[in-house]
Amino acid sequence: MPAGRKPLPSAIKILKGNPGKRPINMNEPKPSGIATCPEHLNALAREEWNRVSTELIALGLLTSVDRAAFAAYCAAYARWVDAEEKLAQTAAVVRTQSGNAIQNPYVGVANRAMEIMHKFASEFGLTPSSRSRLQVSVASTELVNDPFAEFLGAPMAQA
Repeated sequence: MPAGRKPLPSAIKILKGNPGKRPINMNEPKPSGIATCPEHLNALAREEWNRVSTELIALGLLTSVDRAAFAAYCAAYARWVDAEEKLAQTAAVVRTQSGNAIQNPYVGVANRAMEIMHKFASEFGLTPSSRSRLQVSVASTELVNDPFAEFLGAPMAQA
């Protein structure tokens, strides 16, 4: 396997404005189809899917072949929320039957889920640092009738 950074998809390079001015692979596969939420995701993961997928689809960053990767992000999100809720009911340090103090196992679950979430979130441009490297025109996001934008007096994209 070659060493170094993994190549960015052409869609991400275009959104970033191709700062390195390297040639963009115009023959890169362009998957079609819209990713649908997998049945196996629990309610919280489905909620996260519905909350974020619309934006990613509009940006061309979520297609049918990206379904598994995005589902993994959503599942990790649900696992993280579940672990955090359990931690809120207990403590970060618990006692064993022999009386020894140990880290609550939910701390490890929450931390690992956060790591997984962060990795997938970066792949989809869902973190502030990964998003700051993208350049998106207002028209490409198709934000029509955004109440917050109207409140701020921002120009609206046309449908």
